[in-house]
Amino acid sequence: MPAQSTRDLVVEEADALFYESGFEATSFADIAAAVGISRGNFYHHFKTKDDILDAVIARRMERTRAMLDGWQAEGEGPRVRILSFIHMLIANRKRIMDFGCPAGTLCSELAKLDHAAQGRATEIFGLFRDWLAGQIRELGALDRAETLALHLLAWSQGVAVMATAFKDEAFIRNEVAGIERWLASIPDLSQST
Repeated sequence: MPAQSTRDLVVEEADALFYESGFEATSFADIAAAVGISRGNFYHHFKTKDDILDAVIARRMERTRAMLDGWQAEGEGPRVRILSFIHMLIANRKRIMDFGCPAGTLCSELAKLDHAAQGRATEIFGLFRDWLAGQIRELGALDRAETLALHLLAWSQGVAVMATAFKDEAFIRNEVAGIERWLASIPDLSQST
């Protein structure tokens, strides 16, 4: 496996710092220190913090696409694939309780800042919405697919926000069980033709 480039390392560390500390609170110096490079070397790769933000958003989009592609390839049917999305709340519960959802926290912060990149960050949610709607369409809920996908996405974001606020793992598990029951209540209309 080839060594990671300095640029890639900067983006990886910036991504982690933006998630854990926030975009606005993270400085060039913070990122340079995390990577272990001088500020001069840092500026060789990125001229502005917004350049780094663009690279972080691109990285998150790429990683989200790869995750969705993996779920698509591995899941046996749309219900199982949707469960992969739902169970992400359990798999990432510690980080969610500590820092929230990476996409949700970034979108919220950029919206508060009225930052030009907010729309691009929201595209991460668009990937999830479109993928979930596709799964729901496969269940045969053609006319409600996008509405149900947005409902599920909103529910998962609400769970992430409350988990961050209350630091309650039992709450996460109870809500995931509720989402599983909700998913089971959606009839599989694809079989009835």
